[in-house]
Amino acid sequence: MSDPTPKTSWLRHALTAFGPLIGLAAVCVLFAALRFETFVTRDNFAIILQQTAVIGVTALGMTLIIVAGGIDLSVGSIIALGTVVIALLLQQGASPLVAALGGIGVSALCGAISGLLITRLRLLPFVVTLGMMGALRGAAKGVANEQPVYPDETWLNGLMQLGGVGGLPGGVWLMLVLAVLVALAMRYTRFGRHVFAVGSNELTARLCGVPVERVKVLVYLLGGVFAGLGAVLQFAYLTGGDPTTAVGLELNIIAAVVIGGASLAGGQGTITGTLVGALIMSVVANGCTKLGLSNWVQEIVTGGIIIAAVLLDYLRRRTEQK
Repeated sequence: MSDPTPKTSWLRHALTAFGPLIGLAAVCVLFAALRFETFVTRDNFAIILQQTAVIGVTALGMTLIIVAGGIDLSVGSIIALGTVVIALLLQQGASPLVAALGGIGVSALCGAISGLLITRLRLLPFVVTLGMMGALRGAAKGVANEQPVYPDETWLNGLMQLGGVGGLPGGVWLMLVLAVLVALAMRYTRFGRHVFAVGSNELTARLCGVPVERVKVLVYLLGGVFAGLGAVLQFAYLTGGDPTTAVGLELNIIAAVVIGGASLAGGQGTITGTLVGALIMSVVANGCTKLGLSNWVQEIVTGGIIIAAVLLDYLRRRTEQK
């Protein structure tokens, strides 16, 4: 089949690069037109960024996993388990820093286990992480005795409070700093090149000497680390540990990555696109609330966005194959 014309090729690359930004601008304009007085305010934009922090931080790790050709359905359960671990450590007298590191460490271990199961046993990522999703959710409920855990307040609780530097919570600034670091790592380090190589063509990457199994385990471990950081922010937002929190959040996280231009087939994705995708999810949720829509309507809209994201990924890959 012949190559696309230069005009078609330019248009395709432009839509791939700027499509997420166009989508973000479109939903902002829509809700601004419908509820200008309540939507277009500085406080509301700060709230949108606050609501983006947990999804955005966790989506950084999911971007690495998806670019490497994987998927992780367990991140919502990892976040729930992480919040419980942090709360219990604080109740036992641990310092806030130690409690946060404990939650991140447990989350990293969960990610590493998924990576090892996928590489050592050669199991499908979807199946492994689906099983981990249920197992870790059950573990969170068991450790917490099936009830929320609320320790005394510490400085961790202030990470998601509005009114910090620039009027934004510390969690938002943490998300932005981490995004810059991950973007630089993906673009300028050997590890970043290996991640793209594995996701683009695993067999070719293996023949070129890329340690495929090591890369896969590392991206799942890092996915767990970022889910643990998301758990720290979720704990701060809830002011406690809740084993039932973040149910279904993994779908929003995956949708944010795909909306941002990543391909579920692997080998394609950017951190900037992921953050824009996360913002789109938050803007839609915030806008629906401003319109007074019921939760079930918001869930339908969110589901539609996820389906649209997968459809766009399919159409993008189909176009590139022509």
